[in-house]
Parts: sequence; structure tokens; C-alpha cells
Amino acid sequence: MVKAAYSDKQLVVDLLSEAFDTNNSVNFIVKQDKKRKERVKHLMAYAFDMCQLFGEVYLSADRKACALMFFPEKKRNTAKSLCLDIKLAFNCIGISNIAKVLKREGNIKKFYPKEHFSYLWFIGVRPSDQGKGLGESLLKELIQLSESRGRPFYLETSMKINVNFYKKLGFEIYNELKKPHHIFLLRKK
Repeated sequence: MVKAAYSDKQLVVDLLSEAFDTNNSVNFIVKQDKKRKERVKHLMAYAFDMCQLFGEVYLSADRKACALMFFPEKKRNTAKSLCLDIKLAFNCIGISNIAKVLKREGNIKKFYPKEHFSYLWFIGVRPSDQGKGLGESLLKELIQLSESRGRPFYLETSMKINVNFYKKLGFEIYNELKKPHHIFLLRKK
């Protein structure tokens, strides 16, 4: 695993956009119109930039898998982060969808712990490379890194098919949300 540089942004955006094309949560956030695929790329670019500011971005050594880690306690409202938020609203979410997205995010965040933790925002492997253990290997390295820092590890998935993958690696479901779609909140302490 290697830390991604800003020069890796396009690779990460393309990889995650392919990996999350049919993801329930991503497609809830992204305005559904003829520009949907472009909007998914905007979301991934936003997440990359926010994790460069307030977290870390990692690539597998072979550069076929990537992960975006976010540290919520580091988040600050800066001119840059506010600009990124505004661009996300206009280029990805759509003004008419902002309230529903903020409500969903608030419902998830109220279950976060008070202590500092590692939040896995996205982990992805190109669909053509899935099923080869690349994501699992990268996630195992991230778990070790988080444990070495003494931080619990949190994530959520809206894809039921992913739940067993996370459970196999020691995550537990600590809550579930049923609206606007099913979301599994997972943690590894």
C-alpha cells in the first residue's frame, strides 16, 4: 500500500467511479440525469480532495485498488473546503437534492462515536479486477494502520452483498438505517 499523491487524483477518480457506478448510496447522492456518470466523477473528485485535506488516500502497490480514509475530527471549514462543498452541490448533487442528502448524512453521523476514529469513505477496485483479493488485501493493511494508531474503524455500505466481506474481516453491524435506502453501519474496534 502506498499513499496517493495529488498527481494520482485522476486514477483514483476513474477507479472509484467505475467501482461505485451501481452503488445505492452514490446514486442517491448523485443527481440522476444524462450527466450521471460525470456527476459520479465529481463526487469521487470531491472525496479525494477532502481526504487529501482531512484524511489520507491510499493505492494498492499495483495501483488497481484505492481507499479514501477520512478523519472527522480534522475537518475544518476553510475557504478551500467550502469551495469544494459548493462545487459538489452544483456539479453532483443538484440544488433540489441538497436537503435530502444532508438529512441522510446527518442520520448516519449521529451514530458515530465521540472518540477519534478512522472512517473509510470509499474503497474500490475496478470491476474487471474485482474478486482477486485486491480490495481485501488493501483493507487488511488499512485495518492494521488504524489499529496501530489506536483508532476504531468505521464505514457504511448500502450494498448488502458487501456486508459479508466486511464481517469476514472482523467488522460488526452496529446499526442499520432503512431510509432512504438500506444502509449498514459497520465498525471494527
